[in-house]
Amino acid sequence: MEGQRDSKRTLKQNPGCFSKLSFMWWLLVLILPEVSCEQSFTTFHPERREWAFNHMTVHKKTGALYIGAVNRVYQLAGNLTLLVSHDTGPEDDNKACYPPLIVQPCTEPLVSTNNINKLLLIDYSQNRLLACGSLYQGVCKLLRLDDLFILVEPSHKKEHYLSSVNQTGTMYGVIVPSQGKDGTLFIGTAVDGKQDYFPTISSRKLPLDPESSAMLDYELHTDFVSSLIKIPSDTLALVSHFDIYYIYGFASGNFVYFLTVQPETPENSMSSSGPSNDLFYTSRIVRLCKDDHKFHSYVSLPIGCVRNRIEYRLLQAAYLGKPGRVLAASLNISAQDDVLFAIFSKGQKQYLHPPDDSALCVFSIRDINAQIKERMQSCYQGEGNLELNWLLGKDVPCTKAPVPIDDSFCGLDINQPLGGSQLVTGHTLYTESRDRMTSVTSYVYNGYCVAFVGTKSGRLKKVSLECRSCFLERCASDKLRCVQYWTCLS
Repeated sequence: MEGQRDSKRTLKQNPGCFSKLSFMWWLLVLILPEVSCEQSFTTFHPERREWAFNHMTVHKKTGALYIGAVNRVYQLAGNLTLLVSHDTGPEDDNKACYPPLIVQPCTEPLVSTNNINKLLLIDYSQNRLLACGSLYQGVCKLLRLDDLFILVEPSHKKEHYLSSVNQTGTMYGVIVPSQGKDGTLFIGTAVDGKQDYFPTISSRKLPLDPESSAMLDYELHTDFVSSLIKIPSDTLALVSHFDIYYIYGFASGNFVYFLTVQPETPENSMSSSGPSNDLFYTSRIVRLCKDDHKFHSYVSLPIGCVRNRIEYRLLQAAYLGKPGRVLAASLNISAQDDVLFAIFSKGQKQYLHPPDDSALCVFSIRDINAQIKERMQSCYQGEGNLELNWLLGKDVPCTKAPVPIDDSFCGLDINQPLGGSQLVTGHTLYTESRDRMTSVTSYVYNGYCVAFVGTKSGRLKKVSLECRSCFLERCASDKLRCVQYWTCLS
């Protein structure tokens, strides 16, 4: 096949490939864990140049690569040989059709429409792949991992449609398996003004039986409480461009976390007349208990980092990893604890066109949880307000409740979702002022944590994190020249 022939060709580097395919540097890392300036690279290309790659996930046991692209899902071997592909589009559609035409006729004109992959997740417990696209208001498929055979394509209930937004990088999902029981899908998505149709965040059922009628149903949905949160219409009346963009998500311990970017909604400023580029944006970390079907445990705090009095607050990418023995000692945690690597651009105003000035930061999940616990304890003592204006529409005072709040506290029926304004601040590892960092991953080698960072111009940076400093090796992707730098952990 053409894809197989492409996978054997020597790399012809496109200087702009990383800005368009922010995950492509992952492929290089997987093939060559030790970056060498003498080696060539193999590549894999889609059938058409304009059918860009959107997402990639790697099976942690087999090493197989699954790529979600425009109109395709691919399975590749570790050497980038194409094993199988699955067609997802194009199809006749119109994003104004709701419910989609596959459920009932639509009077809007239908045109051939590309299917942009929005979500690609491996459900390890059931040996299947969840692939969601932009067609038909965000319909998903469950594919068998071995051969991408369609197990089910749920599309007949309102909750089957997850997001009509075409822009990739605005939606994220986390699968929480359950031993011998149905799993759960936590999903956050931009809603593009369709708050009546789509919740911004929800939890849904992932039955063991792929043909179960409960597939993707809300975990809980009654007249009084549901496993979801919607953006109120009052918020859109205040800030017409308001939406929540989900950049990353993960599970750690008893909790599920999402990292978001969203406009601020101060009480007395901002109106719907202001252009979107005049808005201030806040990156936030959202936490929910895995077993909380009522979303009483929802907590959201701002997140970012600071270096030399410069604030980096526009989240670009993140990755959950382990610190290794050396970095763990610096952070006063165990080498087995989870840490979050995150990339932020400078400032808070240019979400659509972020500055090139960017920072790589690290957060320990233990510190994040400690700050969330402190916020909950303060509110339960009746101090201050819930600080979640975009959801509640006003300042709602905290309610004093004499209950013990330990590390696993998951809220009470009297609770409402909780926000905060105290910044969760990370440790700044490295900054780049000219070539914006756009993606990150990490691994531990011989006790040392190594981070790989991809940049807007298509460069790959390797950051070895030591106790008090880190070493950076940068290989320019066009000429494969190596330059060495030193920076410090602050």
